[in-house]
This record gives sequence, C-alpha cells and structure tokens, in this order.
Amino acid sequence: MQNIVEIKDGVTRHPLYRMKHPVNLAIAAGEQVAIVGRNGSGKSRLVDIITGRYPLLMNEVRYDFSPSPMKLVSDNIKYITFRDSYGDSDSSYYYQQRWNQHDIDESTPTVGRILDEAFSAAENGSGYGMTEEEKRQSHERRLLLKEKLYDMFHLSTLLDKYIILLSSGELRKFQLTKTLLSGPRMLIMDNPFIGLDAQTRDQLADLLRVLIRETDLQVVLVLSKTDDIPDFITHVIPVEDLDILPKTTRADYLARRHAPSAPVLPEEKRRRILDLPEKENLMNTTDPEGCMLKFNRVSIRYGQRTILKDLDWTVRLNEKWALSGENGAGKSTLLSLVCADNPQSYACDIELFGRKRGSGESIWEIKRHIGYVSPEMHRAYLKDLPAIDIVASGLNDSVGLYVRPKPEQRAVCEWWMDIFGIADLKDRTFLKMSSGEQRLCLLARAFVKDPELLILDEPLHGLDDHNRQLTREIISAFCQRRNKTMVMVTHYAEELPDIITDHLFLKKNK
Repeated sequence: MQNIVEIKDGVTRHPLYRMKHPVNLAIAAGEQVAIVGRNGSGKSRLVDIITGRYPLLMNEVRYDFSPSPMKLVSDNIKYITFRDSYGDSDSSYYYQQRWNQHDIDESTPTVGRILDEAFSAAENGSGYGMTEEEKRQSHERRLLLKEKLYDMFHLSTLLDKYIILLSSGELRKFQLTKTLLSGPRMLIMDNPFIGLDAQTRDQLADLLRVLIRETDLQVVLVLSKTDDIPDFITHVIPVEDLDILPKTTRADYLARRHAPSAPVLPEEKRRRILDLPEKENLMNTTDPEGCMLKFNRVSIRYGQRTILKDLDWTVRLNEKWALSGENGAGKSTLLSLVCADNPQSYACDIELFGRKRGSGESIWEIKRHIGYVSPEMHRAYLKDLPAIDIVASGLNDSVGLYVRPKPEQRAVCEWWMDIFGIADLKDRTFLKMSSGEQRLCLLARAFVKDPELLILDEPLHGLDDHNRQLTREIISAFCQRRNKTMVMVTHYAEELPDIITDHLFLKKNK
C-alpha cells in the first residue's frame, strides 16, 4: 500500500525539538488521521517533523504524493495552526486593533483580495503535466469548490473586509477557505472546529467528508478535544509526554477513551480558592439594585455593517452570564465595549459599576476590576517573555510586562499558576509553550488580581479534556465567592460551568 508519509527511526537534528524516542510513523493513502494528546504532549512537534520543519539527522521523511502532479512538500501539505494569524500583519497587530479601524493601513489586504490571489495561485500551479481537457475539468472542480466554500461560510458578506477586522470564527473560516482553495494533497488542521458555531462545525465536517470522498485529499486533524473526532477519521495517533503511541483505528481508540468524570481540581486547591480573603468590592460604586453593567439601546456600526442594534442588557452583581450566538453576531464586539477596548464605547449609553461610561473614569480604572481573556488577546501576545511575566502583566492590564512585579505580587502569580497546573512552566518563555499551555497562562493572568468581573471570551480554546474540566471547576469555585460576576462566551454548551445563572443569545444582523 502507498504511504503518503513515512518516517523510520527519525531523530531531529536539534535536540530541543526531539521526541522521547526515534519517530516511526506511516500514514497510508486513504487514511484520515487524528493526532490526539494532552496540552504540551508533543502533537505540534510531531506535525513539524511530518511537514519537514525540523530536519532529521538521517532517514529523512519519505513522501509519495501521487497522483498529485506537484512535487514540493510545501505545495502538497498545508498546515493550519491553532494560533489564528493575520499573516504579514502579525508583527504590528495589537488586540484592540480590530475595533480601531482608523489605525488600519490602507495597504492591509481584504478577504476578497487574498482569496482571489489564493485561487489564482492554485490555478497556475496545478496544470503541470495535464492535458487541456484535464485542466478544464480541474478548473471547473476548483470553481465549484470555491462556490461551496463561499456559500457555506457566508463569505460574500466579508469579501471587502480587512482581515484584521474579522472575528475569531470568521478568521477561521477565511483561513480554511484559503487553504482548501490551494488544493492540497494533505491538509493538516490544528483544532479546526473550535471558534466555530455549531452549524458551521457541522457544515465543515460535511464538506471534508465530500472532499475526501470525491478527491485525493487526506486530512490530519490535531485535536486536544477528543470528543471532536469526526466520523470520517479512520485512524488515531495518540501522543503522550513526547512519545508517539501506536496508531489505532478510530473505533478502537474511542472504545478505550475515558473522558474525565470525577472532579479534577484537587479539593485542597478548591478550598484555597474559596478561602481567598474577601476583597473590598464595588458595592459602594454600584447602584442600589446592584447593577454592574447596563447597555441602553447600544448600536455599533462599521461602515455599512450593523454589528449590534439597539441592545438593552443589564448584568447585576453576582450574576453569571453565558453569551452565545453565531460567528460574526457581535459577541466579542460587545465584550470590547465592556472592557473599554472599543473606541465606540464612549459614544454609547453604557453604565459600568454604577457609573455612566465617559463620566471621567480612565480605561485603567475600568480594567482594574476586570479579569479578561479572549482570542484577540492570545493573538496579541507575540513576544517571547517568561510565562510568569505574562501572568504578572494582568496585574497592570498590559499586553506584555512593563512594570516589574514586587516579590509579593510574584508570589500571587505563582499561586495562580499552581492552581492552573502550570507552576513548573513559570520560567519557560511564552512562544516555546504549546498553544494550550499558553491559554492556561492567559487564564491565570485573568484571575491574578482577583477581579470583581470576569470576562471570558472562549476561554477553553485549545485545552485538552483534562484542562477544560479543570478550568471549568476553577471558574466555578472562583464564582462561588461573594460579589463575583461573570460573562462567558463559548460555542459549546457543555463547556459552561455549573454556576451559570443567565443567558444572552445574539442574532447576526443581516
């Protein structure tokens, strides 16, 4: 049987990027594979070996991409990583930029321009060795795929939008479309379903089934969330502690898989959270009814697009809200108004902590009481700082550490890193951590100042089964304390902790 990828006794040249044992792996033609494992287990390192990013000492990776006419690994294997990327814009991206349109350079590419370039590049690169009739048929198939993708992801409404203005879910749709238009022989996707609403997750899975059935595409999914293994996957490669376990069938893996059932947060840590000293709260600044947050007919528009329209919403002290809605409905925009990251927040009728927005408070006075994590924040952390410095930046609400923490503040950071199970990573630099470890680090950052208001925008992105449950239990314990209020966004209802009291569903404005 043809092996599209084969590695025998592979050892990377650089010792920092080696697996625990020499890599032996074969992915046969027709196999659709899921690589699964805990955060930091080595899944991404294995993919980097497969794609040739980490050269081997000997026994280089062997590829057989037939019947693809393209010869280069970079043409045949496309890899979409977890960290949402704006490509060339990454170096200057900051997490409020999505809501500050006046800061966008006019040369910034639009969705439509990049997708047209991707389509043209794929057309120009795929005709080698084909007859004119084969080229015509290939062009028609590619056009049909383009129409399906645009229709499924509703991209016609996004074509004139700058890519740095896309929501997290919209950005994933754009990346998937751009990559699929290139016609890869093997498509490797890191957690492709997170950040997508339920309907889009189902549509993406259906599209991949069709492409697998009707083309030579082979799919490799890198998954932290093992209940996300779709039924078109034929084989599973588990990775544990930098060790590749034997490849098994999907059915055998699921039969042996045991998701966490009992609580995973040790009782001692749960008690430590519950026993934290009661913080001087905002009761003296909230209104008599305990109103923490109030939107009065709030509307947000960007050009011709209406994101929020006449929204009335009140959050009271001790309430725990679940915020949901389809991709692009305005969930993250709403939260950017709360956190004063969106300049339009000062033109809206918003009350926070009993004070009307724009009544003299500074952005730092607002952020002092809020613990916040979001996909935008994750994208904004591009400097390779030690993990404990990332956590400490939450004490001063900076993206990056600009004020050196005092010893007692550093101790608090270490305390929260221990709660999230990453105390041993405190000196590892951020960009050397796995995406799941990075997310745990940003979660510790959100809790480090014991905030009165938690704003958690898809906080469980990229976390494995154990760490998702751990984080849910930490959130639940934290919010059981007096005078704690929370708003949490997720596309997975099962990710919500058991302390949710209220729900807000946003509908997308057409």
